[in-house]
Amino acid sequence: MTVLSVNVNKIAVLRNSRGGVEPDVVTAAKTCIAAGVHGITVHPRPDQRHIRPADVRALAPLCVDGVEFNIEGNGFAPARGDYPGLLALVRETRPAQCTLVPDSDAQITSDHGFDLRADANRLKPLIADLKATGARVSLFVDAGCRDVEIAADLGADRIEIYTGPFAHAFAAGNHARELSACIDTAERAKKAGLGVNAGHDLNQANLGAFCKAIPFVAEVSIGHALIGEALYAGLAPTVLAYLKILGG
Repeated sequence: MTVLSVNVNKIAVLRNSRGGVEPDVVTAAKTCIAAGVHGITVHPRPDQRHIRPADVRALAPLCVDGVEFNIEGNGFAPARGDYPGLLALVRETRPAQCTLVPDSDAQITSDHGFDLRADANRLKPLIADLKATGARVSLFVDAGCRDVEIAADLGADRIEIYTGPFAHAFAAGNHARELSACIDTAERAKKAGLGVNAGHDLNQANLGAFCKAIPFVAEVSIGHALIGEALYAGLAPTVLAYLKILGG
């Protein structure tokens, strides 16, 4: 069964827009866990526009008894202010998984995967350092990535397929080509011995079709759509709706 990790970044965005501590990311994560979610995802950034290092430290102890903690981020972004860098946070909080994403301050959200061939020399030692902490390492890649097999050579355990283009095409009613690219990338990754995760713009409308096409996806990480839907239906019921789609 594909497991669900809820990204709580958007809770932090709402909190930071007003200041103070509400809405509280820890309470949100506890609500998701109580509803049966399989993991909590955070994406700390040097600009701290949403999740902050203190949030990472507060959330890590919640992820026990089969609930995984997944920290996403750019491992090459330098420390800034009280942001100590991704590797330092991983060493301190010991997540089950670290997902490397090539984002920058200029990006509102992650919108592309790694160029695995161009970034290989930098990625390989970083992956080794992350795995030395005990974390599983996943690399964010585009659907249709021509070099997905390189991820295995670099020591990664999984890839995460960037599903934004698929989701946008699904909403437009013409997603066959984008879904085919996801399927091809997933199958090639599996053949190379890599696990397959997926995330970005997946929602209740498109998730079932995606997982039916790629039933061996290990994990989907969903934040923006889930939190948006939860504004209308409530957080726990929305988590339960996603788990029902995934067969949980």
